[in-house]
Amino acid sequence: MDTTFDISPLIHKGGVYKDVEGSTPEEIYENVCKMLDLPDSMTSEQVYNALCAREKILSTAVGNGIALPHARSPIMKDEADQRICVVYLKEPLEMAAPDEKKVSVMFILLTQNSQTHLKVLSTLVGLFRKNSFRKLLEEHAGEAQLINAIKELD
Repeated sequence: MDTTFDISPLIHKGGVYKDVEGSTPEEIYENVCKMLDLPDSMTSEQVYNALCAREKILSTAVGNGIALPHARSPIMKDEADQRICVVYLKEPLEMAAPDEKKVSVMFILLTQNSQTHLKVLSTLVGLFRKNSFRKLLEEHAGEAQLINAIKELD
């Protein structure tokens, strides 16, 4: 059984956004959603509302300065539209992380089904355990650096 899931194409599709401003998760989501290149079947308002609704239930901060915002249920209609948006915040944000560290990077997960969502989460958790990958996040690495690191650490 293949235990690794290549998230590189999803990051390529979602993009990397640096110095995103906002003093609340909602402000960050609003600013990111305005920048997203979404499929015709999806509006930035739908993505924003889905991310905010999920955040109201429980913080998506996972520790080490990282949050994994996502919708409560998959929102992309087609598998080809799935994406992960890597968002570096201009200012670290308090999001009630389990380790009490402020969030400085978000991986916004926009998936089409629960299976893909869980595979992406599992892959990201594996990457976050690696010091070299966390260091890249602290340095606000660009898309090419992140994808190279993912391939090397795979």
